[in-house]
Amino acid sequence: MDSHEDRRPPVQQDGGFDAVGSIETNVADGFTMAAVGDLLFARPVTKGHHPGLADVLRIFHKADVIFGNLETNILNVRSKGCPQAEYGGAYCISAPELGSDLKAMGFNMVSRANNHTLDWAIEGMRETSHALDENGIVHAGAGENLAQAGAARLLETSRGRVALVSFAATFTPMSRGCHPAGEAPGRPGLNALRLTKTTIVPAEMLESLRRVREVLPGYNPAGQDPSRVVLGGVTYKTGDQAGYSFETDPRDVADILRNVRRGKQLSDFCIVTNHGHEPGEWSEEPPDYEPSFARRLIDAGADAYVVHGPHLLRGIEIYKGRPIFYSLGNFFCQDLRTPIGADMFDAYGKDPRVDTDAEVTVDEVAKGYPTAGGFVGPQSGAVYYESVVAVSRFEQNQLAELRLYPIELSRLKRFANRGVPSLAAAPQAKAILERLTKLSKPFGTQIDIENDVGLIRLRPSSAQ
Repeated sequence: MDSHEDRRPPVQQDGGFDAVGSIETNVADGFTMAAVGDLLFARPVTKGHHPGLADVLRIFHKADVIFGNLETNILNVRSKGCPQAEYGGAYCISAPELGSDLKAMGFNMVSRANNHTLDWAIEGMRETSHALDENGIVHAGAGENLAQAGAARLLETSRGRVALVSFAATFTPMSRGCHPAGEAPGRPGLNALRLTKTTIVPAEMLESLRRVREVLPGYNPAGQDPSRVVLGGVTYKTGDQAGYSFETDPRDVADILRNVRRGKQLSDFCIVTNHGHEPGEWSEEPPDYEPSFARRLIDAGADAYVVHGPHLLRGIEIYKGRPIFYSLGNFFCQDLRTPIGADMFDAYGKDPRVDTDAEVTVDEVAKGYPTAGGFVGPQSGAVYYESVVAVSRFEQNQLAELRLYPIELSRLKRFANRGVPSLAAAPQAKAILERLTKLSKPFGTQIDIENDVGLIRLRPSSAQ
């Protein structure tokens, strides 16, 4: 437990808050949340030629909440914003019509905290907010200061009021919002969860790194921790298995837990969402910090925890009758974006006087999607274009069932047309669901496959 734990208000013996509210789900029977992963969404689709999209959108029709992570900026770059020197790996930008297109598809809640929030500067962030507000889409995770970025935003539905809290574990350093201090104003940006990363290596490797550190100029042995080596700004420790370990910043944890608690006090159903790439986009398993942190969020009042960012599926856990999605992959993956900044041309050795935006992006996709989950060869990138639409239905304030509809994102189409979802055909749907079943098994989650749809039925013991 962190040092801020004593800030939390007293809690009743039965787990509910005191008179200010309750951590229990409080929605009408039949309340349904449809959740998807990243909306890497560049061009409007509802009026275009995208066979199969209408079948996917029909899944949304009876949902009270339709949620996704908006990993782009909606703006007219001819009049607002400019590409930043520090950006999230690609300049994510979308046409001004995307606000109305999201509304036409049914989206009514989106998260904003991610590594692309400030790709096009504060103007891009503000223009995106304006486009969403204009179309009645509730959004959270970015704002004029940290308090605004971290605050829960509310959606009224016929079956209950829904809160959304959005934060990011993966973000560009300059995009982090901050509180005002004295005469200094707050800083616009996103709601961040800072992580400290440690690289785990075998003992003999740590000893080799220690010897390297000791021969470098400026080494000072005073006060060195014998259990770790810091070299070139990277911290190394020993462990049973090589990999990466993460620790959460207690100040950010305290702020996030408070915002979740506040969001639940004001709502009947609270969605909490995290954008994180950790331990890497090659991993089908969540980072080591996340399972325990996800459960703390639910203990604080979250009714669903949704992770996005790795761009591939990870497992599902049911904790106290609430769903935890460790990654829902991509819902859109429209790779072709325009315009892009000169810095991205430089990063891929291209010349804007000779090469096109598309040629830069083709190179970025080829080099930017690592081999995932043991997949190798020409099909290794396929998992980034496969995902599910997760539909959670609640009865008597408990999760009654969770349906998982496999989708594929037109990976084999020409570059300008790929990335739009359609329902996966039977063999591919089965493969997607079998992979998700395997990834969910360590969390004690059983997924049945019926008519190419995944089904999780909540047993009474799952709510304990």
